[in-house]
Amino acid sequence: MKEHVHFRETVGKHPIRTLAGMDVVLVRWPEERDRREDLRRSGQPRLLLLDDGSPAPTTVDALEDWIRLPADDADVRARVQVLELRALGQGTTDGASPPTLDDDGVLRVGGRWVALPPVEGRLATALLERYGAVVSRDTLGRAGWPDGAPGRNALDVHVLRLRRRVGPVGLVIRTVRSRGYVLEAESRPGSDFGQQRVSQA
Repeated sequence: MKEHVHFRETVGKHPIRTLAGMDVVLVRWPEERDRREDLRRSGQPRLLLLDDGSPAPTTVDALEDWIRLPADDADVRARVQVLELRALGQGTTDGASPPTLDDDGVLRVGGRWVALPPVEGRLATALLERYGAVVSRDTLGRAGWPDGAPGRNALDVHVLRLRRRVGPVGLVIRTVRSRGYVLEAESRPGSDFGQQRVSQA
Protein backbone atom coordinates (compact mmCIF):
# COMPACT_ATOMS: atom_id res chain seq x y z
CA MET A 1 0.00 0.00 0.00
CA LYS A 2 1.41 3.38 -1.01
CA GLU A 3 2.05 6.07 1.55
CA HIS A 4 0.40 9.40 0.83
CA VAL A 5 1.37 12.81 2.15
CA HIS A 6 -1.64 14.71 3.42
CA PHE A 7 -1.90 18.43 3.95
CA ARG A 8 -2.06 18.67 7.74
CA GLU A 9 0.35 15.81 8.38
CA THR A 10 3.13 17.02 6.11
CA VAL A 11 3.32 20.68 7.08
CA GLY A 12 3.51 19.77 10.73
CA LYS A 13 6.80 17.97 10.20
CA HIS A 14 10.30 19.44 10.19
CA PRO A 15 11.94 20.34 6.88
CA ILE A 16 13.02 17.27 4.94
CA ARG A 17 16.74 16.63 5.34
CA THR A 18 18.06 15.03 2.18
CA LEU A 19 21.04 12.80 1.48
CA ALA A 20 23.59 15.60 1.63
CA GLY A 21 22.06 17.19 4.73
CA MET A 22 20.42 20.02 2.81
CA ASP A 23 17.15 21.23 4.34
CA VAL A 24 14.32 21.61 1.85
CA VAL A 25 11.51 23.52 3.53
CA LEU A 26 7.90 22.46 3.01
CA VAL A 27 5.62 25.47 2.59
CA ARG A 28 1.82 25.53 2.53
CA TRP A 29 0.46 27.34 -0.53
CA PRO A 30 -1.19 29.79 -0.70
CA GLU A 31 -1.50 30.12 3.10
CA GLU A 32 2.22 30.77 3.65
CA ARG A 33 2.94 33.30 0.92
CA ASP A 34 5.00 35.50 3.25
CA ARG A 35 7.08 32.58 4.47
CA ARG A 36 7.75 31.57 0.87
CA GLU A 37 9.03 35.05 0.10
CA ASP A 38 11.31 35.05 3.16
CA LEU A 39 12.77 31.69 2.11
CA ARG A 40 13.27 32.93 -1.44
CA ARG A 41 15.20 35.95 -0.22
CA SER A 42 17.44 33.77 1.95
CA GLY A 43 18.12 31.31 -0.89
CA GLN A 44 16.51 28.37 0.90
CA PRO A 45 15.23 25.50 -1.28
CA ARG A 46 11.50 25.01 -0.78
CA LEU A 47 8.69 22.73 -1.89
CA LEU A 48 5.25 24.33 -2.05
CA LEU A 49 2.40 22.07 -0.94
CA LEU A 50 -0.79 22.92 -2.79
CA ASP A 51 -4.08 22.18 -1.15
CA ASP A 52 -6.52 20.41 -3.46
CA GLY A 53 -8.21 22.99 -5.68
CA SER A 54 -5.62 25.74 -5.25
CA PRO A 55 -4.30 27.22 -8.53
CA ALA A 56 -0.70 26.34 -9.39
CA PRO A 57 1.81 29.06 -8.43
CA THR A 58 4.36 30.61 -10.75
CA THR A 59 7.75 29.16 -9.83
CA VAL A 60 10.02 32.11 -9.08
CA ASP A 61 13.47 30.48 -9.18
CA ALA A 62 15.33 27.18 -9.55
CA LEU A 63 15.23 26.49 -5.79
CA GLU A 64 11.46 26.15 -5.79
CA ASP A 65 9.03 23.45 -6.89
CA TRP A 66 5.46 22.50 -6.00
CA ILE A 67 3.27 19.45 -5.64
CA ARG A 68 -0.47 19.06 -5.14
CA LEU A 69 -1.75 17.23 -2.05
CA PRO A 70 -2.53 14.54 -1.21
CA ALA A 71 0.60 13.18 -2.89
CA ASP A 72 2.50 9.94 -2.85
CA ASP A 73 5.41 10.10 -0.42
CA ALA A 74 7.82 8.89 -3.10
CA ASP A 75 6.81 11.78 -5.37
CA VAL A 76 7.45 14.29 -2.59
CA ARG A 77 10.86 12.78 -1.91
CA ALA A 78 11.75 12.91 -5.61
CA ARG A 79 10.87 16.62 -5.81
CA VAL A 80 12.91 17.28 -2.68
CA GLN A 81 15.93 15.49 -4.12
CA VAL A 82 15.74 17.57 -7.31
CA LEU A 83 15.72 20.73 -5.21
CA GLU A 84 18.75 19.46 -3.31
CA LEU A 85 20.66 18.94 -6.56
CA ARG A 86 19.87 22.46 -7.66
CA ALA A 87 20.95 23.90 -4.32
CA LEU A 88 24.22 21.99 -4.53
CA GLY A 89 24.93 23.47 -7.95
CA GLN A 90 24.43 20.22 -9.83
CA GLY A 91 21.49 21.53 -11.80
CA THR A 92 23.78 23.15 -14.37
CA THR A 93 26.75 22.01 -16.36
CA ASP A 94 29.14 24.53 -14.82
CA GLY A 95 27.64 25.03 -11.34
CA ALA A 96 26.66 28.58 -12.28
CA SER A 97 23.58 29.91 -14.03
CA PRO A 98 20.89 27.68 -15.57
CA PRO A 99 20.40 27.42 -19.34
CA THR A 100 18.69 30.30 -21.12
CA LEU A 101 16.70 30.54 -24.35
CA ASP A 102 16.54 33.87 -26.16
CA ASP A 103 13.87 35.25 -28.51
CA ASP A 104 15.78 33.97 -31.52
CA GLY A 105 15.57 30.38 -30.32
CA VAL A 106 19.20 30.15 -29.23
CA LEU A 107 19.69 27.94 -26.18
CA ARG A 108 22.79 28.89 -24.20
CA VAL A 109 24.51 26.79 -21.54
CA GLY A 110 27.61 28.41 -20.17
CA GLY A 111 29.79 29.19 -23.20
CA ARG A 112 27.98 26.74 -25.48
CA TRP A 113 24.87 27.28 -27.57
CA VAL A 114 22.52 25.62 -30.04
CA ALA A 115 19.83 27.07 -32.31
CA LEU A 116 16.39 25.51 -31.99
CA PRO A 117 13.55 25.43 -34.55
CA PRO A 118 10.22 27.01 -33.48
CA VAL A 119 8.45 23.89 -32.15
CA GLU A 120 11.50 22.64 -30.27
CA GLY A 121 12.07 26.15 -28.97
CA ARG A 122 8.57 26.23 -27.48
CA LEU A 123 9.09 22.79 -25.94
CA ALA A 124 12.42 23.93 -24.51
CA THR A 125 10.76 27.01 -23.01
CA ALA A 126 8.25 24.83 -21.15
CA LEU A 127 11.01 22.54 -19.91
CA LEU A 128 13.19 25.46 -18.81
CA GLU A 129 10.32 26.99 -16.81
CA ARG A 130 10.49 23.88 -14.61
CA TYR A 131 14.17 23.11 -15.10
CA GLY A 132 15.08 19.93 -13.23
CA ALA A 133 11.42 19.10 -12.53
CA VAL A 134 8.85 17.00 -14.35
CA VAL A 135 6.83 18.62 -17.14
CA SER A 136 3.77 16.66 -18.22
CA ARG A 137 3.07 15.59 -21.77
CA ASP A 138 -0.10 17.67 -21.76
CA THR A 139 1.84 20.78 -20.80
CA LEU A 140 4.40 20.18 -23.53
CA GLY A 141 1.67 19.55 -26.07
CA ARG A 142 0.02 22.88 -25.28
CA ALA A 143 3.37 24.69 -25.35
CA GLY A 144 4.57 23.20 -28.62
CA TRP A 145 1.26 23.52 -30.45
CA PRO A 146 -0.73 26.41 -28.93
CA ASP A 147 -3.33 26.23 -31.70
CA GLY A 148 -4.16 22.59 -31.08
CA ALA A 149 -2.71 19.53 -29.39
CA PRO A 150 -0.64 17.24 -31.65
CA GLY A 151 -0.89 13.51 -31.92
CA ARG A 152 1.18 11.40 -29.56
CA ASN A 153 3.70 10.59 -32.26
CA ALA A 154 4.28 14.25 -33.10
CA LEU A 155 5.27 15.09 -29.54
CA ASP A 156 7.51 12.03 -29.29
CA VAL A 157 9.27 12.94 -32.54
CA HIS A 158 9.95 16.53 -31.51
CA VAL A 159 11.11 15.58 -28.01
CA LEU A 160 13.53 13.13 -29.64
CA ARG A 161 14.81 15.86 -31.95
CA LEU A 162 15.18 18.28 -29.07
CA ARG A 163 17.00 15.65 -27.03
CA ARG A 164 19.53 15.24 -29.83
CA ARG A 165 20.02 18.98 -30.17
CA VAL A 166 20.63 19.70 -26.48
CA GLY A 167 23.01 16.79 -25.93
CA PRO A 168 26.10 18.56 -27.33
CA VAL A 169 25.63 21.50 -24.92
CA GLY A 170 25.57 19.20 -21.88
CA LEU A 171 21.84 18.81 -21.30
CA VAL A 172 19.64 15.72 -21.25
CA ILE A 173 15.90 15.19 -21.46
CA ARG A 174 14.86 12.24 -19.35
CA THR A 175 11.56 10.41 -19.49
CA VAL A 176 9.61 9.95 -16.27
CA ARG A 177 7.29 7.05 -16.95
CA SER A 178 3.58 7.92 -16.92
CA ARG A 179 4.35 11.53 -15.98
CA GLY A 180 6.37 13.45 -18.57
CA TYR A 181 9.90 14.74 -19.12
CA VAL A 182 12.71 16.40 -17.17
CA LEU A 183 15.34 18.72 -18.66
CA GLU A 184 18.52 18.73 -16.61
CA ALA A 185 22.29 18.80 -16.80
CA GLU A 186 24.05 15.69 -17.95
CA SER A 187 24.97 13.53 -14.95
CA ARG A 188 28.43 13.98 -13.57
CA PRO A 189 30.83 11.05 -14.00
CA GLY A 190 30.35 8.45 -11.27
CA SER A 191 26.97 9.81 -10.24
CA ASP A 192 23.80 7.82 -10.84
CA PHE A 193 21.65 9.85 -8.48
CA GLY A 194 19.39 11.27 -11.17
CA GLN A 195 19.10 7.91 -12.89
CA GLN A 196 17.40 6.49 -9.80
CA ARG A 197 14.42 8.75 -10.47
CA VAL A 198 14.03 8.78 -14.22
CA SER A 199 14.93 6.84 -17.32
CA GLN A 200 16.43 7.88 -20.62
CA ALA A 201 14.05 7.07 -23.48
